[in-house]
Amino acid sequence: MSVEKVKEYLKSFGLDDRVEEFTQSSATVELAAQAAGVIPAMIAKTLSFKLGDSAVLIVTSGDTKIDNPKFKQIFGTKAKMLTPDEAIELTGHAVGGVCPFALANDSVRTYLDVSLKRFDTVLPAAGSSSSCVRLSPDELELASKAVMWADICKPIEEKPTDGENK
Repeated sequence: MSVEKVKEYLKSFGLDDRVEEFTQSSATVELAAQAAGVIPAMIAKTLSFKLGDSAVLIVTSGDTKIDNPKFKQIFGTKAKMLTPDEAIELTGHAVGGVCPFALANDSVRTYLDVSLKRFDTVLPAAGSSSSCVRLSPDELELASKAVMWADICKPIEEKPTDGENK
């Protein structure tokens, strides 16, 4: 099971105890925010894009969208999402649980969008559509072995503050 692989992977960073599993789905930003009791912007969604024969993962705040011209400037090609089958093959995780941990293919590179730096805690998936892991942006950078922080998304209209859903 993918979430078990993620827990094992995060153990080497001392972060495996941060994985949370839910009885309900957390496959979308809104569902994940409800399940974890946080605002949607704190959900660190992992988007997977085709890049040649491999893929690139972009982890971004739940309230942002990829800016296509910025993507093309950084990666030299148009943004094209992986199909569900390609996501499983290249990342080892199914859509809804794709995360930057315990990846199936070493050629997959991870980039973190600067939108995540607004928060003390962000919540990426943990390998399933009913899990997450609570991390600081610095812990996410370390555990994801990110290539770099980059500005890949459209500007955020509202800048929510770190906080729990009430």
